[in-house]
Amino acid sequence: MTDTSYTALVVREDAPKTFSRAIEQRQLSELPAGDVLIKVVYSSLNFKDALSATGNPGVSRNFPHSPAIDAVGEVVESNDVNLPTGMQVVVTGFDLGMNTAGGLAEYVRVPANWVVPLPSNLTAKESMSYGTAGLTAALMVNALLENDLIPSGGEILVTGATGGVGSVAVAILAKLGFDVCAVTGKADQAAFLKCLGANSVVSRDEIIDEKRPMLKERWAGVIDVAGGALLSSAIKSTKYTGTVTCSGMVSDINFTSSIFPFILRGVKLIGIDSVECPMNKRLKVWNKMTSEFKPDCLAELTSEIALEDTIDQLMAMLEGKSKERFVVKI
Repeated sequence: MTDTSYTALVVREDAPKTFSRAIEQRQLSELPAGDVLIKVVYSSLNFKDALSATGNPGVSRNFPHSPAIDAVGEVVESNDVNLPTGMQVVVTGFDLGMNTAGGLAEYVRVPANWVVPLPSNLTAKESMSYGTAGLTAALMVNALLENDLIPSGGEILVTGATGGVGSVAVAILAKLGFDVCAVTGKADQAAFLKCLGANSVVSRDEIIDEKRPMLKERWAGVIDVAGGALLSSAIKSTKYTGTVTCSGMVSDINFTSSIFPFILRGVKLIGIDSVECPMNKRLKVWNKMTSEFKPDCLAELTSEIALEDTIDQLMAMLEGKSKERFVVKI
């Protein structure tokens, strides 16, 4: 494909630690080297994208840069016979949108081993309604299933339930028939969580107990994105041989636990990572996300915006003012 211009959200470092954002025209030749050139049709917004857009050095260090850790679109150039031109594909995680130009642009160029063919029974927009948050949630649910959790086994606790990962997890678990208890610090979101399929909604204060080393058994399994005292308390109240999955640190990067839940109840704590998730597991879970995991309310989990609207939404997200999840039409 000859060099041509394309539209992208571009973050520039105007002075040390001073960053600006604008919708600009860039050239294909400015994209990094890679096996596959993809014409993006949708992306999505994540908190990590807001950090990248403001120059957070823990996320992005090379500028000018286009954020967005998710993208879906059509292959227009490829060096891989398994990813021919015309194929619809999804890219989430790896280095996309961090120090590799990301999905808030009309084109991305990436290594072939980052690319997943878009499942035939999932639309491009639906794949971004999931995005990285949905993939992470599905990996967490899958980990519970692989550890023999079944709907009749008891309640599943989901922390951070109104967030991206938590809301999708609630919806998937409900679709599978689990009894879901959703934790949120937002009292006005109970109706939303019940609509997703939560059987009960509780506040953080109802879960947290930092005094006792063990609590009464309640949870058959846990999906935690909070860390900190919520994770600690969830572990202490997990049933015998129950499984706790953890993927986030919304509350705290640290948590404190005695060894008792692990040696007296056989509780398992499993960390979940969707960024470097191996391709075989990635493909397996994406296929489940198009079938038995696919909630009926998937479309209601996100709102659609245009590329031109993303700067305002990213800033609102960083300031804690945005309560919605967005898919971005490129």
